Parts: sequence; structure tokens; C-alpha cells
Amino acid sequence: MSSIDSPTISKTNASLNSNPIGSNPYKTITYSGDGNEYVIIDNHKYLRHELMQAFGGTLNPGLSPPPVHQFGNASALGLASFSVTTFVLALYLIGAKGIAIPNVVVSLCFFYGGAVEMLAGIWELVIGNTFAGTVFTSFGTFWIAYGSIFVEAFGIQAAYADEPEQFGNAVGFFILGWAIFTFLLLTCTIKATVGLAGLFLTLDIAFFLLSAANMTGNATATKAGGAFALISSIFGFYNMYAGIANETNVYIMPLPLQLPVYEKNKH
Repeated sequence: MSSIDSPTISKTNASLNSNPIGSNPYKTITYSGDGNEYVIIDNHKYLRHELMQAFGGTLNPGLSPPPVHQFGNASALGLASFSVTTFVLALYLIGAKGIAIPNVVVSLCFFYGGAVEMLAGIWELVIGNTFAGTVFTSFGTFWIAYGSIFVEAFGIQAAYADEPEQFGNAVGFFILGWAIFTFLLLTCTIKATVGLAGLFLTLDIAFFLLSAANMTGNATATKAGGAFALISSIFGFYNMYAGIANETNVYIMPLPLQLPVYEKNKH
């Protein structure tokens, strides 16, 4: 793909956004041409069809040029590690098969949801996908931090032995911080796909419910949070599948259902 330096003033001079999270490092994105077939990103002109569209399979929330360095799709790996770990934990939280102790998920928290997801995030940062890199490295460390709570050698739960109610509040604050972080990520997906936005929406609801459950001891809130986490894992599996499926290995390609994009009129 080639880009053309162009001082062209766009026919439709509609700047999409300047993303505070950093998923879109470009200052201005404008359109030109009779049918807005050209997209000008920081004074570089591209044909619209040459750009990467919003796509859950690559955790790409908006228009951007393909990366200069061509690697395998690390987002598919990051989505897989997130989805499997979330799926297993969610089943424990909703009380499936009567399991009330979630410690078995610690192995996934450290090795798959933790280490592998962090590595996927680092690879995404290398190719310039700041949104995916921020998501995967952050949630990779979340899984490691969450798993460490259940490891006796860390002494986290033992530190609250004399004040057990403080432990619930402390875990609630821990999850609340991630709920706020996830909400900010969610705002960066409102122009993306249904699958990508759905993942962050359901995950955010799960975090808020689980935060409240830990601070109140409400079992119903715990199960509700687990249910939303389960739905989020399903969205994750769908996006992962979209990231690895192609015409050489499947007969029916998953469709990226785009959310509507409303452009502001500038005078």
C-alpha cells in the first residue's frame, strides 16, 4: 500500500477524533473526493479501501493504515487467552456444578490470561496498535494480580485475617479500578463493531457487579457478575475466531457488524 503526501483540503473536512486513550495516534482524519473515497490522515492521502477498518479480530477500533511491520495477528492470541480465562472464572462465579472455590483458575491467571496476554499486548505495541497493546498488557497484569490474591505464599488474604470485612472492601476497590479503566476502553469502541463494543460493555458491567458483590457480600451480585463475564468471554471467542478465520480455512466468514458512525457537521 502506498501513501501520497497531499496538501489537499478535504471536501468533507470532518475530523473523526483525537483519542485520549491512544488507540488512534493521528491528529486529524479527513475525507476528500466526490464520494469521499479518499481518507487523509495527518496530510497523507489513502484510498478508503486500503485502510484497516474497525474490526474485532484485530482489536482495531477505527480507521488506520496497516502496520509497516507484518507479523501474525497477536490480537487473536490475546483474545483467546482473555476469553478462556474469563470463561472458566465466570463458571465458578455463577456456581456451575456447585463449585464455590475458584482457585483452580489461578493457573490460567498466571500463564494464559496473564503471561500470554501480556506478550500479545507487547507484540501489538510493536506493530503500532496502541489500543490492543494497552488492552492486552493491562489485562494480562490484571490476571496475574488477581491470581496472586489466591496464592497463600503472597500472604494477601492472610493480611486481613483479623479484619475479614476489610478484605472484601479491598478486593471491591481493586475491581472498581478496573471497571473504570474498562469504561474508558468502552468509549473507544463506540465507532467499532458490535462484537468489540459488546465485549467491553459486558465486561464493564461484570466488573461493577463484582465490585459491589465483594463490598457487600451479596451472592446474587456475584452470580450476576459471573453471568456478564460469561457473555463477555463469548464475545471474546467470536472476535478471536474473526481474527483467525479466512477463506482458506472456513466456508462462512464471520461478519464484522459495524456500529453506526455519526459525523459532526463543521461550518
